[in-house]
Amino acid sequence: MSKATAETIVRIEDLSVNFDATQAVEHVNLEVAAGEIVGIVGESGSGKSVTALTLMGLVADSATMGTGRILFGDTVLQEAGKPRDKALYRRFQGEQMTMVFQEPMTSLNPTKKVGVQVEEMLLLHTELSKEERHQRVCDSFLSVGLKEPEKVFASYPHQLSGGMRQRAMIAMATILHPKLIVADEPTTALDVTIQNQIIELLREINQKEKNAMIFITHDLNLARRLCHRIAVMKDGQVVECGATEDVFADPKADYTKRLIEAVPSRMKPKVQVTVPEGVETGSAAAGDTEHRAERQKPVAVVEHLNVYYRDGGGFFSRKGKQKVVKDADFTIYRGEVLGLVGESGCGKSTLSKAILGMNKEIEGEIKHFSTRPQMIFQDPYSSLNPCKTVEWLLTEPLRAAGELDAAYKMSAADRKAQAYDMLRKIGMDEKYLDRKPSQLSGGQRQRISIGQALITRPGLVIADEPVSALDVTLQAQIMELMRKLQDEMHMAYLFISHDINVVYQMSDRIMVMKDGQIVEQGKTEEIFRSPKDPYTQMLLRES
Repeated sequence: MSKATAETIVRIEDLSVNFDATQAVEHVNLEVAAGEIVGIVGESGSGKSVTALTLMGLVADSATMGTGRILFGDTVLQEAGKPRDKALYRRFQGEQMTMVFQEPMTSLNPTKKVGVQVEEMLLLHTELSKEERHQRVCDSFLSVGLKEPEKVFASYPHQLSGGMRQRAMIAMATILHPKLIVADEPTTALDVTIQNQIIELLREINQKEKNAMIFITHDLNLARRLCHRIAVMKDGQVVECGATEDVFADPKADYTKRLIEAVPSRMKPKVQVTVPEGVETGSAAAGDTEHRAERQKPVAVVEHLNVYYRDGGGFFSRKGKQKVVKDADFTIYRGEVLGLVGESGCGKSTLSKAILGMNKEIEGEIKHFSTRPQMIFQDPYSSLNPCKTVEWLLTEPLRAAGELDAAYKMSAADRKAQAYDMLRKIGMDEKYLDRKPSQLSGGQRQRISIGQALITRPGLVIADEPVSALDVTLQAQIMELMRKLQDEMHMAYLFISHDINVVYQMSDRIMVMKDGQIVEQGKTEEIFRSPKDPYTQMLLRES
């Protein structure tokens, strides 16, 4: 985009941000013109969000600006050596500059209806009447593809799907037609079809409104599809910046090259993992006859499974019984990775909870041929107890198992030794035993979550979106770690993801799920080469 023909909306000059002795952002320069979408990409902790929050005036009060200044048009919003003028920012926030956050469920107030929350923008910044505000909100909902605006207006956040909540957040961000929109990881938790819808929506808004947009993401494929220019950040610095296709076609910085190489893709050769021989999988396993026979054994068999949820009236009520999983049939074999892919709300997590016995409202059969199947959750920050140390987190499964099974009974010293051994297996060392989850990085927390699931040596592990919240380099590390541990411990994974490229890299076989039904299953390579079901074809086309 030519700067001679487009007004510069925001300019960040030599920005450095410190948290006490830690420098989070260092000498960053960036500007965005009207009608331009600039992507900021990089790993977790690279300074992307701190840069955006500082620009928006939302960074924590403990942060200090060491150098530089931030301009919106000709107005200096912040300058090093001067306290942040919150009154000045209030003139711009909401009306001139807005932000769309990563997780709308935590951004929206769960106790207020969605329409009321969006209406607050008009209440604060306009003189419209109540009726006019209501109509404007409904019009805004329609403009972002929410086809039943009155129903959405009257709904609480938990009554909307993830994609609908994110559209509502975008409606809130755009209702006053701001000159600048900052979107911080707005599609991370969404499946591929909803991601595509949100990306197209942001593009349409940008083209229609001619606003400036900053798109923060760790997904380089999304940045490539949406952004005109890309800034690559590492350790608080911009290491490369340029036109999107120039950066992808000819990256200059070694770090940019590594980021691009780490992106999961079906165009890359798969890393081979140990799988059952004689089973329909994507790789062959070597070994003697006895070992091959062992790997042909099932660890779980699901037959004609229906899983229900109740909409109301309590657990034992017959009111509102809803079938979520419909007639599922499949087998998981020792040593294989069975991928499960589908959109949000299709029943993937419901199926996994039924397999683990967390949902008893079922018909059909679930047969287990291994002990203590475990789960690795998507977000270790919310699944790990924040008050406990790593040593407690890793030894607690052993304590719990010992109370139920004499085979797991051991002394405290032996449990600690097992925890230390698991730490080494997941690529960490003894110094982390006394740390709590808040003292770990995102990748380290996910490693602890994996260690916690594996320490009792289960035959089956269900991994529910274990890498979706991680940047591409951490994704690659965690996927490689999971393959390595699977090979060492001869267990099976049910690997759940909405990212079909991640599933391709990890899985020997794939099941595709839509509206509670498994519409296609088979060898990974065969499904990618020749998908039979129209829904599978659509998933592959859009990813």
